[in-house]
Formats: sequence, C-alpha cells, structure tokens
Amino acid sequence: MARHSHDPRLPYFDALLESFEAGDMAVSEAFGHHVHWGYWDEEPDRAPTPGEFAAAAERLSREVWQAAGIRDGERVVDVGCGFGGTLASIDAHRGGVALTGLNIDHRQLLRAARMHAPSAGNTLAWLRADACALPFADASFDVVLAVECIFHFPDRRRFFAEAWRVLKPGGRLALSDFVPGRALLPAAVAAGFWPGSRGFYGKVDMRCTADRYARLAAEAGFLPLLDRDITRNTLPTYPFLRRLSPRLRELRLSAVAETLFAELASRLGFLRYRILAFRKPGD
Repeated sequence: MARHSHDPRLPYFDALLESFEAGDMAVSEAFGHHVHWGYWDEEPDRAPTPGEFAAAAERLSREVWQAAGIRDGERVVDVGCGFGGTLASIDAHRGGVALTGLNIDHRQLLRAARMHAPSAGNTLAWLRADACALPFADASFDVVLAVECIFHFPDRRRFFAEAWRVLKPGGRLALSDFVPGRALLPAAVAAGFWPGSRGFYGKVDMRCTADRYARLAAEAGFLPLLDRDITRNTLPTYPFLRRLSPRLRELRLSAVAETLFAELASRLGFLRYRILAFRKPGD
C-alpha cells in the first residue's frame, strides 16, 4: 500500500505485535483485542491479572460506545480502531448494524480482520485511511467513535470537521482522551518535543483542554451531549502496566517515563481521562 503522508511511528504496537508473534500468552490475553486503558468500578487491592485487564478494557470500550447511544440498525465507523475490539463489542450487543473500522496502520487492520467476523445480520469492514481525511460521502454514518486515539491525530480541528461531515443529521461523535488541566499545559507542550514525539507511544498531543474541546466541537457545529470524567476508574491500568512491562521485548526507557508521568498527573488531578460525546443537529 502507498505510504500515508503522516504514517505514525508506533513503537508500542511494534512491541505488542512482536510479543504476539513470540507466543506471549499474557500480552496476548491483555492486549489481543483492545489497546487502551481499562475501566474498573473500584480500584482493586492488587495489580490486575491479564484476564482482568482485558475485561476492564472491554468495559471501557463499552462505556464509550454506549455514550454514543448506538442503536440497532445504525451505521458506525470507529476511527483508530486498533485490533477491532470496540466494533466486536458493538457487534455482540446490537443487531442490523453496519460497522467500519478505520486505521492508518495496516498491521492493526490485518489482525482485526483475522480475529473478528460479524454476527448474523451485521456487517463489518476494515479500511486503511486517515482520520483527518475520511474517505466517505457526506452524511454516511450515524455514529463516529474514537477510543483513546485522537491524541495521535495531526489535527483535532480537522478531525472534528470530518466527523461532522460524514455524520447524518442527528448523528453522534463519542471519544475518550487524556485531557489536561491548565496547570499541566506547559509540561504537555514540552512532552510534544520529548518524549512524546519520539517515545514508546509515538507522537502524542496531550494539549487539548476541556475548554478547547468545547470550542472545537462548537466550531464544527456539534452540540454537547456528555462530558464524563472517569479518571478514577482507569487508575488500575498503571499497576497492571508496571506488572506486564518486563514481558514487552522492545520496552524503552521512554515508556517508563511517559507512563509514570501520566500516572502521577492523573493521581494528582492534573490529567483527567474523559469520555466526551457530541451530536450533530438534525432529526
């Protein structure tokens, strides 16, 4: 396939895929379907097991797609779809849905296509494309999802405009993201140079505050539906990552630094994990 103009460097996906190929069952169990943080009702007393983390990651996906109010018979596109876990979750709980997973990394799409087949009455397609230049006609979808991936996009404003364009009147956009408070912005800006631009998680932009999200949505024409802070529910992710990290073959010092930064900022209240949902005006 032709190289996209801003194909991301994603060392953490390199590490995961190498661990899968090496037959590491713990890494495969934890991240084989979802590659994002987990969701717990209460913080456990010990680090979660790989199976417990996988269940928590499934719960987080469900929290996001339920925030979009997905109903039977709707058309849904999940941008930055990873290994397809979110669409598989929707497929298992909704009928008559047309589901599309979009990603700029063909390796993730190949694994998603191998792992997931649609239930009877549903459709499931995988497409390599840019989330900021969606290859769909206007008013094509009822729902656009972006689960813990928007910080990789080169331009959030362009993504919001594209999401608005491809949504039908009354359509919804739901996403999850790490949202900084104003006090964290200087550090978030610095992280855009290092390690955020060359680190384990690839190029990451964590400079989008809640106020900026509100402005971006309003500029695109969206109405707010939901702004939910679930930071507390995601905190068990960090001890799990520390427990699992020795198993990742390509773990870098930057991975430790970036994850520790996110954990400290989250526990101190400077970085919040939020689910945001918006609606395009119309029927």
